[in-house]
Amino acid sequence: MKSDFSTPAAPLRGLGGPLRSSEPVRAAPAPSAAVVLLEEAADLLVVHLDFGAALQTCERALPSLANLDAGTSLEVKCSLCIVGIQALAEMNRWREVLSWVLQYYQVPEKLPPKVLELCVLLYSKMQEPGAVLEVVSAWLQDPDNQDLPEYRALAELHLQRVLLPLGCLSEAEELVVGSAGFSEEQRLDVLQAISKARQQQKHQCLGSEKAQKLNQEASPSSLPFLCKLSQLFHRIQEAIFSLYRLPIHD
Repeated sequence: MKSDFSTPAAPLRGLGGPLRSSEPVRAAPAPSAAVVLLEEAADLLVVHLDFGAALQTCERALPSLANLDAGTSLEVKCSLCIVGIQALAEMNRWREVLSWVLQYYQVPEKLPPKVLELCVLLYSKMQEPGAVLEVVSAWLQDPDNQDLPEYRALAELHLQRVLLPLGCLSEAEELVVGSAGFSEEQRLDVLQAISKARQQQKHQCLGSEKAQKLNQEASPSSLPFLCKLSQLFHRIQEAIFSLYRLPIHD
């Protein structure tokens, strides 16, 4: 039975329209080496739990991003850094995260919001928020970043996880007042929190100064007293010994 080739072929999505019998089949472009390595790194991290191999795969992939278009390159680079950060954290090498990421972005202002957020959460969780203080501050002050939709969330995260825990109240106040990313209600709430933290900080300083003053007042009076007491003890000892040395008369 003769095959009927007169029936038009069904449209194939993603190839720019219906496929005609006279047109050659166009194969989908092969994924770039960086994309393949990204998938491999994610698989090593999540499925195989081979964190060292996942990190090495990310480091192999990052230099090969030049072959991608600008948009894809930025997205793949960000994803590779996120996998690398998680791998370093799993290996308890979290202290290396910030320097490891900055070697690929050179300056803090160029860090993607997702990468910066992950760094803040990691160092905050490890109770080392001071490590990201300058990096996040530089990122928030950059005019190009202030137009990003993620700016407001990162500013709030910086306040809650970095500035307030470190007691950087003036910096927190400047950020809230000078940033357009906060609504008036949010600004008032944060300023109230800053005022409360400043009062607590003031009470702690007063308590510390009072304790220090009491110690200073006690020290001069207690030292002469101890010296006098020691001298008196020695005199009593000498008197007792001299009594024993006296001749006994009948």
